[in-house]
Amino acid sequence: MKVYVLLLTLSVLVSSEFNDVHEEMYMFGCSDTEKQRFYALDGEELYHTDFKRKTGEMTLPDFADPFSYDETYDTGLAEIELCKINLAISIKCAGSPAENTDPPQTSIYSRDVLVPDVENKLICHVTGFFPPPVTISWTKNNEILKEGMSLSRYRPNNDGTYNIFSTLRFIPVKGNIYSCSVNHKTLDQAQTKIWEVEFTTASVGASVFCGLGLFLGLLGVAAGTFFLVKGINCK
Repeated sequence: MKVYVLLLTLSVLVSSEFNDVHEEMYMFGCSDTEKQRFYALDGEELYHTDFKRKTGEMTLPDFADPFSYDETYDTGLAEIELCKINLAISIKCAGSPAENTDPPQTSIYSRDVLVPDVENKLICHVTGFFPPPVTISWTKNNEILKEGMSLSRYRPNNDGTYNIFSTLRFIPVKGNIYSCSVNHKTLDQAQTKIWEVEFTTASVGASVFCGLGLFLGLLGVAAGTFFLVKGINCK
């Protein structure tokens, strides 16, 4: 059984000028095999320590205002070492208590409205599980996919469980069937969600309308050119 030590700091920031309330979260934790450390604001990750690459990573989107933390990878490493010391003390004092576990809940959906033959993304959201990790795999028409996937970091929920996203790039083709399968220690078998490509009338209608509009536009240009040439010849 794994024993975890987790430190979670939650701050509420209030702006008197705009009456805005923001929630800042700082967390680091470790087990005998895993470690994690990050900062978040209003549920969005700002910074994490990458222990595999031995660096600190800002995770703000490109369009966000510049922002940084005045610390180094060594700071995060020192906190994890402290965590391991506390972990050893906890194991010695608590022995081997029963491990709390929670099974994952999985959903699958597209990022954008489907348009035929226009690249989109499928999102597999796995939440409510404890402890990490989970493994996520994708299939297309019952064939295992090995390319086009990406995986987010584990993020904590307010109840102490975790969530994670896996995304898959794909071209929507009517009738194709995708699946997202999740494995976790609480499950006897993989938890699988199925998603079939189906176009709404609006998305197909928009494509047809755009194509028809382009055709009529080109037809109008051709007709205008024809009559212009005829007019010049008449003169």
